[in-house]
Amino acid sequence: MSAEMYEGVVEQGQIKLHSNVRLPDGTKVYIVVPGVEVEGRVVSIYSPRLAHPEQAADFEMEVVEP
Repeated sequence: MSAEMYEGVVEQGQIKLHSNVRLPDGTKVYIVVPGVEVEGRVVSIYSPRLAHPEQAADFEMEVVEP
């Protein structure tokens, strides 16, 4: 895996690169933010929910002992 490094800034919540670099759609990128502390950062992990709760019976498990 090779890597390139570009410098940019955040403007109105979007990352703007300083150079005229055009990356193809779907390109995986990693963002490193040096020297910035994010205050009040909250991480939420939600449990999965059924889009149609009335289908819950379709997911019942049957336990069979050998």
